[in-house]
Amino acid sequence: VGSNLFCIHTVTQILSEIQIARNADKVLKLSDRHLVETEGQGEKHVRYLTREVGIYLVIEANNGILLIWDRKTTIFIKVSPAYEGKLCGLCGNFDDNSQNDFTTSHLLQVNDVLEFGNSWKIDSICPDATEVINPCSKTPHRKAWAEKQCGLIKSDVFKICHSKVDPKPFYEACVTDACSCDSGGDCECFCSAVAAYVIFCDQYNPEDECQWHYHPCGYHNIKTCRSINNVYTNVTVTYLEGCYPTCPEDKPIFDESKRICVPPEHCGCYINNTHYENGDKVPSDKN
Repeated sequence: VGSNLFCIHTVTQILSEIQIARNADKVLKLSDRHLVETEGQGEKHVRYLTREVGIYLVIEANNGILLIWDRKTTIFIKVSPAYEGKLCGLCGNFDDNSQNDFTTSHLLQVNDVLEFGNSWKIDSICPDATEVINPCSKTPHRKAWAEKQCGLIKSDVFKICHSKVDPKPFYEACVTDACSCDSGGDCECFCSAVAAYVIFCDQYNPEDECQWHYHPCGYHNIKTCRSINNVYTNVTVTYLEGCYPTCPEDKPIFDESKRICVPPEHCGCYINNTHYENGDKVPSDKN
């Protein structure tokens, strides 16, 4: 999917490091369901915001790069249209042509997935991959289960999507993931997350405060203290499942940091992506 706006990575290691800009001074580590910021080797400073959207942690950088992490095994990488044709790496070059996505770090177009993947190693002590492992061949007892569960993608449930997005590569990826996971794969983990959030939405509902409800395709009507202050970049987040608050008329704005509904005047303000409460002193470099 490197030719499109999204790149989806399945994280097979416990720890994943993300550098949100080349030569950046910060490295973000996604580990054990938490985000940890560490010092990078570069000098470029990129500001970023984090927020919870449904069941996901969203990391939004001011350079037009956005990460969506399910806090487990999957990372979505979304970039601004300004990057079209200017990218390279495992996610392709974002030129809307899927035929040239297998371009190595030496700018050679190849057909071999191993040659392509090995060329983008960032640590020389990491050995080259020598074979493409088929998880369903290694765990044949999971194959029938995986094909049955992932068949949902090709069923009438998603019939309206089939004319717009070819379900075949997504079905095949789902089967591969399902075969390779001890607990049944991302599909099972995903469904478990849905069930858990549907059941436990009510626990977010304190008395006399906003009401939380499960929305399978996101909830776009909610206004937050950040959104009314135009804090976000030009990359948007839509259609993320999870629990979302519904605020009352007298407190129509959701404060994401305090996780409560408030009147607009209680939001404070954001200057250079830094939040200030009402009455706070704002530092200035002007006389």
